[in-house]
Amino acid sequence: MALNPQITNLIIILGMMQVSKKIPFDDPQVLLGVRILYIVTNIIIAGLYLYLQNKINAKKDLTTLKYVEPAPMGSADEPKLITTTVHSYDLQQLRALWKSQLMGVGMMGVMHLYFKYTNPLLIQSIIPLKGAFEGNLVKIHLFGQPAIGDLKRPWKAAGGLMGMAGQGEPKSDKKSIEQAERSGSGGVKEE
Repeated sequence: MALNPQITNLIIILGMMQVSKKIPFDDPQVLLGVRILYIVTNIIIAGLYLYLQNKINAKKDLTTLKYVEPAPMGSADEPKLITTTVHSYDLQQLRALWKSQLMGVGMMGVMHLYFKYTNPLLIQSIIPLKGAFEGNLVKIHLFGQPAIGDLKRPWKAAGGLMGMAGQGEPKSDKKSIEQAERSGSGGVKEE
């Protein structure tokens, strides 16, 4: 039985916090080494995402994908029917991964360069790399796992703190799709 990725992240963070207390970040050589580690892991992640983009574009799976995207939590909007292709869906998910990674690098840059925090560099050298290799796109396009079960598109939104997502999960069952088509909230085609 595999551990939940959020639990393993918590274990890694707590362990690395203890390790980082023992690392002499005052030493310029050590600090340079940790900075290099952080940069190298981000280069690995960028390379992985570029490779995934090439694989997605090479496959160019034009299978139609219909799903009902739930309305944002607290919104009075109706759930929206989305009609797209597997290729477009995967590229959209990859764009979200790029955005998330760049936000993390930006936040780390502010924390390290402006506020002079050094301990998070070590943790942020491991957690994003681990998360990148646990992603659904990597499982399908890099490791060749079939898109069935938990890997069947559309994917559930990753739970936030304590597994609470900001909105419900997308529904791809026939009943939900027909209901969205009848309500007039459907037909949004994403290219």
